[in-house]
Amino acid sequence: MNSAVVPDTPRTPVSVTVDLVIFTVRDDALHVLLVKRGKEPFMGDSALPGGYVRPDEDLDAAALRELSEETGVDGRELRLAQLRAYGDPDRDPRGRVITVAYLALGPDLPDPVAGTDAADAVWVPTEEALAPGFGLSFDHGRILSDAVEEARSRLEYTTVAADFCREPFTISDLRRVYEVIWGTALDPSNFRRKVLRTAGFVEPTGERRTAEAGRPAALYRFGGATELYPPLLRSGDVLG
Repeated sequence: MNSAVVPDTPRTPVSVTVDLVIFTVRDDALHVLLVKRGKEPFMGDSALPGGYVRPDEDLDAAALRELSEETGVDGRELRLAQLRAYGDPDRDPRGRVITVAYLALGPDLPDPVAGTDAADAVWVPTEEALAPGFGLSFDHGRILSDAVEEARSRLEYTTVAADFCREPFTISDLRRVYEVIWGTALDPSNFRRKVLRTAGFVEPTGERRTAEAGRPAALYRFGGATELYPPLLRSGDVLG
């Protein structure tokens, strides 16, 4: 009986890593969590936290471990979600390395504490980290740029903006998240109307925050919805 002969396929050793893009809003600016590499390659340069996936762990477990080991941040308190995979052949000088990037957003997260092979861990304004000449390691500039656009897009169609707000919060607090991440000013009245007409986005607590001037502001909590319908668009339009 004849059988098809399958030619040998050359096999190249491939390693898998995870990299994490963690955003928070500080001082009215979007910040990203970065580490300073404590070993080669790119020793002393800034990078996203991350590292190799161990043989006995899955991707999510590796992401949580690396984030904790390198920065002291507990990823279990964040909504970590995979952003995408990056596999350009020359992205890592150590060899063929494919990385899976994760994205998470958090409200005014604490100062990180460097550990393992990270010489330092700091919050850096995203605009500064993406500026020419800042010099992120590997292809982390590309990953960070993709993550910023993904965060902006998620604000349009999901309730993820509430992740940046500690409860209870005001509509102004929520609007400021959009303004910081989108990089544009929004009309307060229009924004308030759109948020309150979106089922499940926010719900009133029945309490108010005392203001230094003017009427006390109503306080809200997250309403439990995951998607926005109609969405809030950067163009200022509302679909639906």
